[in-house]
Amino acid sequence: MYNGPIPFGAELFQGNFSKGTFDELNADYVIMPGDKIAVRLWGAHKFDGILDVDAAGNLFLPEVGPVRVAGVKHADLGKVVQAKLKSVFTNNVEIYTSLINTQPVAVFVTGFVASPGRYAGGPTDSVLYFLDQAGGIDPERGSFRDIRILRDGKLLTKVDLYPFLLEGTLPRPRLEEGDVILVEGRGIGVVADGQVRHKARFEFPPSFSVKGYQLQNLAVLLNNVSHASVVGSRNGAPFNIYLPLTDFPKMMLMDNDQVFFHADTPRTTIMVAAKGAIVGASRYPVKKDTRLLELLNYIPVEPELANLNGIHVLRKSVAERQKKALHEALARLEQSALTGTSQSAEEATIRVREAELITKFIEKARTVEPDGNLVVGHNGKLSDVYLEDSDVVVIPPKSDVVLISGEVMMPQAIVFRPGLDAGDFIDSAGGFSDRANKRQILVVKPNGEVLPASKNHIAAGDHIMVLPKFDSKNLQVFKDISQILYHIAVATKVAFDL
Repeated sequence: MYNGPIPFGAELFQGNFSKGTFDELNADYVIMPGDKIAVRLWGAHKFDGILDVDAAGNLFLPEVGPVRVAGVKHADLGKVVQAKLKSVFTNNVEIYTSLINTQPVAVFVTGFVASPGRYAGGPTDSVLYFLDQAGGIDPERGSFRDIRILRDGKLLTKVDLYPFLLEGTLPRPRLEEGDVILVEGRGIGVVADGQVRHKARFEFPPSFSVKGYQLQNLAVLLNNVSHASVVGSRNGAPFNIYLPLTDFPKMMLMDNDQVFFHADTPRTTIMVAAKGAIVGASRYPVKKDTRLLELLNYIPVEPELANLNGIHVLRKSVAERQKKALHEALARLEQSALTGTSQSAEEATIRVREAELITKFIEKARTVEPDGNLVVGHNGKLSDVYLEDSDVVVIPPKSDVVLISGEVMMPQAIVFRPGLDAGDFIDSAGGFSDRANKRQILVVKPNGEVLPASKNHIAAGDHIMVLPKFDSKNLQVFKDISQILYHIAVATKVAFDL
């Protein structure tokens, strides 16, 4: 199986061209021996039948005789036959003709194709039809730019597939029985990768002097490209160079070079999004040194609905660090669970069961995707942090409810009532479940802060989470799992289930 760089145009040969012939019996089709034509006469003379064009190129009409039709275009067939008919029947005879099907031809496909052989098709079928039947061009050795059609050992025409790929133009020579489609060996191959629209290996004629601008024109660079790096060999030794894009067009490229196009010019702007109780735009291009408070001046909000004390930022880099910390904790847990010792057979049985449960827990926990919440507010004040590319500034709507989730009997949202503490709201949700860890009750504030319930007054919009407990003979494993459950609660605002 070929695992090298994908040649430009390789996607052509996936069986789509060979599903049906290209010969649509169009008006420009030229009649040839073996074609079948439906003929209907009415009036003073009647006839209705299907006639073959004989080897001499004639159509034989009863009581009329041979009519020379070979070489006549399909659009002119009726006129030619009618002219002959009127030379015999001068009055009151009408005629209708229609080409039923064409005489098939067998063409040899050879050279660097997947399955060389003899393939049948129509005389006006495209070369793509026959190549597709032969399994397509060999991606490692075959040429997409030097395909030759031979007749009686002589060159009839050459086909280059690049104009078809780029412009939709393709030669359509009329094929005959015994013609040969020969795919030559590929020419110079140069790979284009990186910031380009077409990532592929591009082909140039073997004797061609390839310059950088010619590769650029085929690969189509993205607007932000600033540099190019070339990796290859020169005079049998490794070669690599990194140069500005302005110098690349004149550079000479060699067979098997790999060119990577880079966007190394520092950007002066970043894109930041906003969501929640806002009106108007949700995306803002800003300068790289923009701070949060400056951006907030340009984000219109719904004043009666927006909770300005709950503003927070979702940041990709924070999410990545949260995920890394979680995976490190899971790795430590996995090591502890698998290396724990037992003092008795009974304890060993318990350890095996614990290890199975912990393994399932680790597999599930590794699928957690942190939200990257950056807490920027405290006691009603916002930290004026620098913004990063792809930050999402969240201005949540005001809320009159308190959400209770996790290990309670009936997780639900309850209308806030002043004076109630976390225990009161948990009682309103049916109380703790049997698996609740009553020592790990967290409160998530609208701004993303996660705090112990025992140290916080409950306010409207808060989210109370009761984490699950895990019974274990292994004190270290118990601590590790408790820590991981806390990590997940902070990173996802979800009371993760064991």
